Amino acid sequence: MTLSTTIGPALRRAAAAACLLLCATAAHAQSAPYKFDGGVSLGMSGYIGDANSANIFAKPGFDGELTFRYIGDARWAVRGLFSTFGLKGDTSGMTDVLPDGASYSFTSQVYELSARGEFNFFPYGIGETYKRLRRWTPYIAVGFGCAMASSGGNTSVTPVIPMAFGLKFKLSERWNLGVEFSMTKTFSDHIDGADLADLNRIETTFYKNTDWFSRLTVGITYEFGKRCETCHYVD
Repeated sequence: MTLSTTIGPALRRAAAAACLLLCATAAHAQSAPYKFDGGVSLGMSGYIGDANSANIFAKPGFDGELTFRYIGDARWAVRGLFSTFGLKGDTSGMTDVLPDGASYSFTSQVYELSARGEFNFFPYGIGETYKRLRRWTPYIAVGFGCAMASSGGNTSVTPVIPMAFGLKFKLSERWNLGVEFSMTKTFSDHIDGADLADLNRIETTFYKNTDWFSRLTVGITYEFGKRCETCHYVD
């Protein structure tokens, strides 16, 4: 037996196994019948920073969001999000006080544009029970974006890192209901309209002592852009 006669069948078996694996991956990727969804979310927003260091939703604001999602398959998606929401804070009643007993309160309007990657814990969808799709799934998301905050005549623009946990439920083949809680790290200490670290006479840096905001929302989306049902690839 020569080396070529030994390797030849092994290569053919490996190629066949790779082909089967690719076919299985493609079949899994096609488990989502639609490529996109879009919708709206409403909820409340909260702030953590120099003017509120404890209860996130101590002074809740209103949050409205527009969302667009590319559905890669039953597990993965990429989501774009534009949102606007209000933030409020007040140093009165806080354990940490400003020098000379001063107090500070603010109201800020924030606009955020971000992109996120989403991972579903379960294959998400309706029908095709042999693929073990589930009508509901928890998910996690992380991404990046930019936020602009306006408060007291001051405007601040900062990069942000949103992190979210949520739950999706299919109302029908195309309609989805979702609940999401997110925390977003900013790289600015001016979301609250002022650098309160300066009021405390404490030096701050780009990555330390920065503000956070959070949102709790309920949303609805509609799927569209039906994938080819007879193709052997994901378009």
